[in-house]
Amino acid sequence: MKAVILAAGYGTRLQRDVSADRSGRFAHLVGVPKPLLPVGRFPLITHWVRALNRSRTVDGIYVVTNALHQAEFLRWAEEFPEVQVLSDQTRTNDERLGAVACLQLAIKHFNIQDHVVVIGGDTLFREDFSLGAVAEKFCGLQASSEDGCLVLSYQCGDRETQKYGILEVDRDLRVLRMKEKPEPSETESRRACPCFYVFSRGTLPLLDSFLQEKKDAPLEEKDAPGNFLSWLIQRKPVYVHEVSGRFDVGNLPAYLECERYFRENLQEETAYMV
Repeated sequence: MKAVILAAGYGTRLQRDVSADRSGRFAHLVGVPKPLLPVGRFPLITHWVRALNRSRTVDGIYVVTNALHQAEFLRWAEEFPEVQVLSDQTRTNDERLGAVACLQLAIKHFNIQDHVVVIGGDTLFREDFSLGAVAEKFCGLQASSEDGCLVLSYQCGDRETQKYGILEVDRDLRVLRMKEKPEPSETESRRACPCFYVFSRGTLPLLDSFLQEKKDAPLEEKDAPGNFLSWLIQRKPVYVHEVSGRFDVGNLPAYLECERYFRENLQEETAYMV
């Protein structure tokens, strides 16, 4: 199994918040890509690499970034010889390829023909999350269906459905459909779906099909990886693995909440996410 960490975003909301702050407390965050933000003792993305290595769930880690931040990621990766960094060759938010295209780029560039864990580079999970447990559940799915894929879900509040992709599942936790940012009245489900997916090797060619189908669509339809997931659900079996919650570093308040938790409350650093 391989891991692809999506880190090519430009963090426009976060950087807008940082620039608007007049206290000077966050000057050190100006221009820092979200995966490299300090969270506790390490950059956010380092928590993922450490957990992936310690859990031994993957035998390859690939990071997709952009040309603007490539040098920063290459400097970071000097500590991790097992990590390979790839640039999508864009330099502005308007040029961005979108997360699905970045995933496809990594698959093709590194000739990946294995199952793939896709990780959002601005996301971390609560301490009940375990890569080992995810791998074990995925192996169980593979025993019954070679095309089976796995996603995470956690319960969100009524007022939060409009922020996330919401999964509707059957009694076996197979995903029936995904609704993108629905009104609370549009679905009884409160299963938010973060950017963490395990795609079976057999689903990887469908990235080409999806992007070809959407080639003339607005970037927004191709950017969020949840759009591919919603499309995939109608074609391959996708199941849910439940977790208690996540940290999503989208803006400055969300980042501060995440950083404070890791600095003050993280219980077992060496076992985190393993």
